Amino acid sequence: MTHPAITLHRGDLPAGLDFGPSVAIDTETLGLNPNRDRLCLVQLSSGDGTAHLVQLDGQDYSAPNLKALLANPGVLKIFHFARFDVAVLRHYLGVATLPVYCTKIASKLVRTYTDRHGLKDLVGELAGVELSKQQQSSDWARADLTEQQLAYAASDVLHLHAVKVRLDAMLAREERTAFAEAAFAFLETRCDLDLAGFGDMDIFSH
Repeated sequence: MTHPAITLHRGDLPAGLDFGPSVAIDTETLGLNPNRDRLCLVQLSSGDGTAHLVQLDGQDYSAPNLKALLANPGVLKIFHFARFDVAVLRHYLGVATLPVYCTKIASKLVRTYTDRHGLKDLVGELAGVELSKQQQSSDWARADLTEQQLAYAASDVLHLHAVKVRLDAMLAREERTAFAEAAFAFLETRCDLDLAGFGDMDIFSH
């Protein structure tokens, strides 16, 4: 297998970069608390085997080209666990990411035969690719990211389009597409609730 093409950009995407009608996106941060742990890297792929990585230095979050893409209503943004990524992007870039597709939500709606809904499990079963999670816990704020970090970060977005195709077929088969679409539409509000301090509360419970 040839190594996918990875392009690292500092501060923003270059002008004129076209990802087509849908783009897979992931983020790397210094932890799992959007209000505390800063956004360091945004990874993007059009599903063609290439990835573009935007490194953010913690000072300048202007990134006009990246923000324009995130807010573009004509481009579907595909995430795995969108609830976290969308909240982080909202907090640091001040942008609402729309429209959104979340492979973890779709998986939970149709892969009811398992409780394993992590990206590694999804990509392994639905795309036939074994992902390495070796760099999952590493310092993403370092100025000179290692080749291993870049490869790991890219791998998180390279297969999401293929996974989405499989999940869409399963959603249609089980007649749960409408559930998924309604959940995706609610994600923006769910992220706002998280950022407002309601992250640990199930507002629908008794």
